[in-house]
Amino acid sequence: MRRNLLRRPLRVFEFFVSGVGLLILLPILILLLILGWFDTGAPLFRQTRIGYKQKQFTLFKIRTMRVGTPQKGSHLINQNSKTKLGKFLRKTKLDEIPQLWNVFIGDMSFVGPRPCLPNQNELIKEREKLGVFNSYPGITGFAQINRIDMSTPKLLAKIDAKMIDEMNLYQYFRCLSLTLLGSGFGDNK
Repeated sequence: MRRNLLRRPLRVFEFFVSGVGLLILLPILILLLILGWFDTGAPLFRQTRIGYKQKQFTLFKIRTMRVGTPQKGSHLINQNSKTKLGKFLRKTKLDEIPQLWNVFIGDMSFVGPRPCLPNQNELIKEREKLGVFNSYPGITGFAQINRIDMSTPKLLAKIDAKMIDEMNLYQYFRCLSLTLLGSGFGDNK
């Protein structure tokens, strides 16, 4: 797959940019963690996700839902579980800042299929069929900029596979740019 050919040179870029991003955004991250402490009492959210070659890793985010919310896809969660701060963080995508650490340590890429939960069996099955797990998961991807979430596993796996097959430097930076310009990433609910 073409995406793996890009992995080595992009890994250097992603390591550098995520490291610099963590340093620059550290004051904002600390502020969000303090606000999150008052909001939920447990501001840093850690969740097991499925990554490259179906290896499990810990994904980091700022907590946007109440403590004790079930561990399942956000499209399956009662939207009242989101806190007021959480709604703002999701809308602005500030809850994703800790994922720079996941990129920095090499569990994720900036662009790739969003990592799924171990209990999202239908999505895992569809991604297995299409070889999606042969690519590193990303913070953003074609599905996110096209507002396709995990509620449609077959379509999501198909779009993820298409992204991997079509990935080149132009598509990588286009996807990154569209995300940064507000086309969105993550769930849109």
